[in-house]
Amino acid sequence: MFDIQKETIEWAGRPLTIETGRVARQADGAVMVTYGETTVLATAVGVKAAKEGQDFFPLTVNYQEKTFAAGKIPGGYFKREGRPSEKETLTSRLIDRPIRPLFAPGFKNEVQVMITVLSHDMENDPDVVGMVGASAALVLSGLPFMGPIGAARVGYIDGEYVINPAVDDMEDSALDLVVAGTTDAVMMVESEAKELSEEVMLGAVVAGHEAFQPVIDMIIKLAERAAKEPWDYTPADYSAEEAKVRALVEADLAAAYTITDKTERYAAVGAAKEKAVAELALTEERPDGIPGTVLKDVLKSVESSIVRGGIIKTGKRIDGRSLDQVRPIVSEAGILPRTHGSALFTRGETQGLVVATLGTGEDEQFIDDLTGTYKEKFLLHYNFPPYSVGETSFRLAPGRREIGHGKLAWRAVRAVLPKHEDFPYTIRLVSEITESNGSSSMATVCGSSLALMDAGVPITRPVSGIAMGLIKDPEGVAVLSDILGDEDHLGDMDFKVAGTSEGVTSLQMDIKIAGITKDIMQTALEQAKGGRMHILEEMGKALGEARTELGEFAPRIETIQIPTDKIRDVIGSGGKVIREIVETTGAKVDVNDDGVIKVSSSDAASIKAALDWIHGLTAEPEEGQIYKGKVVKVMDFGAFVNFFGPKDGLVHVSQMKNERVKHPSDVVAEGQEVYVKLLGFDDRGKVRLSMKVVDQETGEEVTKEEAEQAE
Repeated sequence: MFDIQKETIEWAGRPLTIETGRVARQADGAVMVTYGETTVLATAVGVKAAKEGQDFFPLTVNYQEKTFAAGKIPGGYFKREGRPSEKETLTSRLIDRPIRPLFAPGFKNEVQVMITVLSHDMENDPDVVGMVGASAALVLSGLPFMGPIGAARVGYIDGEYVINPAVDDMEDSALDLVVAGTTDAVMMVESEAKELSEEVMLGAVVAGHEAFQPVIDMIIKLAERAAKEPWDYTPADYSAEEAKVRALVEADLAAAYTITDKTERYAAVGAAKEKAVAELALTEERPDGIPGTVLKDVLKSVESSIVRGGIIKTGKRIDGRSLDQVRPIVSEAGILPRTHGSALFTRGETQGLVVATLGTGEDEQFIDDLTGTYKEKFLLHYNFPPYSVGETSFRLAPGRREIGHGKLAWRAVRAVLPKHEDFPYTIRLVSEITESNGSSSMATVCGSSLALMDAGVPITRPVSGIAMGLIKDPEGVAVLSDILGDEDHLGDMDFKVAGTSEGVTSLQMDIKIAGITKDIMQTALEQAKGGRMHILEEMGKALGEARTELGEFAPRIETIQIPTDKIRDVIGSGGKVIREIVETTGAKVDVNDDGVIKVSSSDAASIKAALDWIHGLTAEPEEGQIYKGKVVKVMDFGAFVNFFGPKDGLVHVSQMKNERVKHPSDVVAEGQEVYVKLLGFDDRGKVRLSMKVVDQETGEEVTKEEAEQAE
């Protein structure tokens, strides 16, 4: 019934198996990939014909984690998987980026790649396994895919590169880097690092590229036995149409791309395109004209050749800058009056308004992951409103791009945050992109660094980021610093580097061509370092280091440690005591299982009142100390006094006055406030108190001479 084909190799100390022919046989390509005991199902399906008028390549990658893979039942009311988590969205993007450029040029049939996590062994992250699966499924499908690709995760532990480290080992790693590529070149890099040098980062990319070569080989071996017939697809030849367009508007487009102002340039480019449409587009009156989708592609090709050729030949860019020149920068901190920290970072025509908010333990985000539920104390949210590029659009939830850019900035900044024990705040950053013309994610990194410092967060060092581009033509290669939107759109690479003066904290690379070499990447890294340092210098003009005081409106947090057996005294039955503390003092109180209590409020008096209350509940009375208490019961032999939180003690009748007392009721009454000295504890642990050694008017201890005089 089944025609099962499989390949198995030993990869980084664990078996990797790719199997096809048993599951999902109606998909164009389907594989089960198992690494260790992590298993994913990857499928690829393509529609046989492109939609009429389709002017882009509709590739969709869906990575989904099933909770049964980790032996769990989903949380929430419905108890089933719902909208994609942040991890699923980011992994979908991670897999999409290296495979998209490898489809045949001009291919516009809809393609859907689905990766489903079926089993998770808690050691091997399914994201790299899913990428390998997507590559294999596409190669087997017969779709016009110029793969395969391989992928690997690289850690850096104790000065050594580790290929595909286990999930637990990543805690000790100074690097989390995922690299994907073909036999000859790197296609994609995504990383987070703890201020590592450019040399170490490049070495990690090379190590990862070498490590996944056996994976590519096994996919090819499997394809030789199990691949379907290749689709009959030949890219269309539009050279005649391109010649017509060049003859008509090439000069106009070339002139337009000499205009340095974005708005004016876009207007001139738009006018040239309208001219082409008016004179060359297919209409009823012009049946031999160029169809709209073809004309659009041809115009882009002409634009691309003008921009790219100009850069290669002249070394000058669209806006007149040299290849390594960064646009003018204006950094401003503390621009909003009531926020905890704020910054406005402007680089050319890209601008980000970033706001920092400090919260307490109540504001931590619970993340439900396959490996377990954990609390996230650092949040960064990126928003890209349509007005930032002078457009209108329907606004819903954040899209994949916004989630991806936010996570990139999050990775870049996280390395410089203080330890939670030293700075016990939940930190949220929100980046509103108010203008955009290239590299808004890196503007977010710079703005985030300034906003954190403005809020008084003691970061180790400021972080800056820069986006690098690449023009790779037969006539030459040009690496561009701080790319514009057009240079990203018409270029071959988007290479983002973020870091401090000490090293790289994040690196992301996407390629539109069939990969780049080590030499090109090295050049880009070195050039990016110079750009980063320049940006840090410009940022320093606004704020060089974190403010010494928290913002006026930020909450203050005090932390104390109590014995774990005292936690119940602070919380009380059904939370009664802690609710009373919060309601009475106005402070927030967070109690951890290990006895750490965090008290927070923007009012110092509220914090003190709450701390005094907690201290009274948890502290132990000290022998020889004087306390103010209240008589709770009068007996024949003495009086019981509540003197220390819930603690009561006995003042024996002999300890009430220096003279003989007939009955305790002659001296005290229930509800009366008295001063008592703690004498100690009897053999049974009962508390012994004295009133006679304390002046009941002042609360001061009576000296021996004063006592004798009183007698």
